[in-house]
Amino acid sequence: MPKTSARLLALLSLLQARRDWPGPLLAERLEVSARTVRRDVDRLRELGYPITTTKGPEGGYRLGAGTQLPPLLFDDEQAVALAVALRTATGAGLGDAAARALNTVRQVMPARLRHRVDALQVTAVAAAGPSVDPAVLAALSAAVHAREVLRFGYAAADPPRRVEPHHLVTRGGRWYLVAWDLDRGDWRTFRVDRITPRIPTGPRFAARDLPGGDVAAFVEARFSGRDAGGAWPCRGEVILGLPADVVSPYAGDGVVEALGAGRCRLVLGAWSWTGLAAGLGRFDAGIEVVGPRELKDAFALLARRYAAASS
Repeated sequence: MPKTSARLLALLSLLQARRDWPGPLLAERLEVSARTVRRDVDRLRELGYPITTTKGPEGGYRLGAGTQLPPLLFDDEQAVALAVALRTATGAGLGDAAARALNTVRQVMPARLRHRVDALQVTAVAAAGPSVDPAVLAALSAAVHAREVLRFGYAAADPPRRVEPHHLVTRGGRWYLVAWDLDRGDWRTFRVDRITPRIPTGPRFAARDLPGGDVAAFVEARFSGRDAGGAWPCRGEVILGLPADVVSPYAGDGVVEALGAGRCRLVLGAWSWTGLAAGLGRFDAGIEVVGPRELKDAFALLARRYAAASS
């Protein structure tokens, strides 16, 4: 590739990477003079790229909004990252759209990058779950970004729900909307594949603080049965007839304390007392319940059920 053309592509790539570039810094990165940078910017403007000049002590440049950069600007790492992202998008219910996008991008890539992408074989095992409409995702995302009250039909629910949308998340092959339900006065997670947005959206709202502040931790807590603060509703303490180093890798968020002589103390939580008792039974060792009484009762209940099942 001619030196000038290669330099123009490098300049475009840099302008794409950040919003504002001081002229001297561009010259340093491209290893040319500031005058050469000005000439190259003029050439790009002649080709239709809206590059504006920014004010400041040193002056600088900014690539205008709406520019569609040619795919050949992808370097090897970007091409691989793009291919991986699109090929694994099937796990988020966007398989068809992602496949079409990857095919479109691939067709206009230079041969070198296209061969590199084709050599990357990634098989995404999609979790069982329905696909989602990209238009619905776009509508929900716009409402989240604009902080506008959202109305939508939800499965067979009637009347429509009114919520303050806060986050779009994907988990286990499904998309979820985390929102404050205005009619119920509480945080809720809604499956996006069951949402039918109603227009127009409502008034703007001031964002509330999500319990715990971390949306990933909040969603995981909701699905595991923990409260908004991440605490389990049922928490018990037992002594197991196993060394602490054997129990620790399988204790999850439990607390393990070595007691010596092949014994340890384990404090563990679960969404129910029977669930906690059953979970402790998987350690296949002697169990001494320290407390509370509800955990002992749960073991007794399971013992009766297991005895009946074995008869």
